[in-house]
Amino acid sequence: MILSMVVAVGIGPVSIDFMDVWKIILYKLGFNIDGVAQISSNIQRIVWYLRLPRVILSAVVGSGLAIAGVSMQAFTKNPLSDPYILGISSGASAGAVAAALIGIFNIFGIFAMPIGAFIGSLISIIVVYYLSRTKEGILPIRLVLTGLAVSSIFSAFTNYLIYSSKDESGIRNAVFWMMGGLSGTKWIYIPIPLAVLIVSILVLFCLSNALNTMLIGEQTAIVLGMNIKLIRTIVVLVCALLTGTLVAISGSIGFVGLIVPHISRNFVGSDHRKVLPISALLGALLIIWADVAARMVVAPQELPIGIVTALTGGPFFIWLLKRNRYSFGE
Repeated sequence: MILSMVVAVGIGPVSIDFMDVWKIILYKLGFNIDGVAQISSNIQRIVWYLRLPRVILSAVVGSGLAIAGVSMQAFTKNPLSDPYILGISSGASAGAVAAALIGIFNIFGIFAMPIGAFIGSLISIIVVYYLSRTKEGILPIRLVLTGLAVSSIFSAFTNYLIYSSKDESGIRNAVFWMMGGLSGTKWIYIPIPLAVLIVSILVLFCLSNALNTMLIGEQTAIVLGMNIKLIRTIVVLVCALLTGTLVAISGSIGFVGLIVPHISRNFVGSDHRKVLPISALLGALLIIWADVAARMVVAPQELPIGIVTALTGGPFFIWLLKRNRYSFGE
């Protein structure tokens, strides 16, 4: 993982030697490294201020979306579930587009779109959570249907804002954000998503046995004395907070939360004690290299990451299912 991140830092329109990347990183971390003085200051700035934070955030986003996808598939017992079934992506898009085209969060400067996206995702989470609750707790089928309904409403609002706006630059920024991207990542963007990811991994890993049992059947979980209502609530809230935080920073990046859990199960089976950490690792690697491809394919311009993940993820998913005759839960 570390090796992959260092290699990714060196790849770009300006190619940087692998050993130079190591030297710069270790030097910036306070180690006394020989040869750093011979590396130009521009190269050092590219590595430390542009590419390294971007690669780290790529890993955080990929890991988070992957484990959220694992959890939502287990929760709904639906192999086609992903982190966005709660309508979070559409809510975040609505908030980000409103920030870009209306300027309602301009007071926050470079954080305007992320804050707008997070507020939009938070509204979506609250609405879906409130509407999907019953006396028995949160029912998976009700959650999915409510998420679809809320998602369509937010999508309609987003499309109306784009259609009615005359701000071409704002429209371009909004559309690029909606397709997912990590350009312009700064160190200041990383602490909150990283903290949320760490807490989410710990909570979901502690619930891995419960997720295993829920995948078998709720009656089995009840017989074993599990509080299904509480477990459902925790899983939904953790996944919602994690996804909302990540989408606010990276935009909507598809397929990661859908295909990575299936790839992980293909390797280690359906035990969530194994699936969760493997998915976190594979999700991180997927987004790291998808981001590398996004900034290299049409260099010096960039593709949105969502295009790369869709182009590679869709065909790969079909190949995986056909080659291994894989079925969910086995």
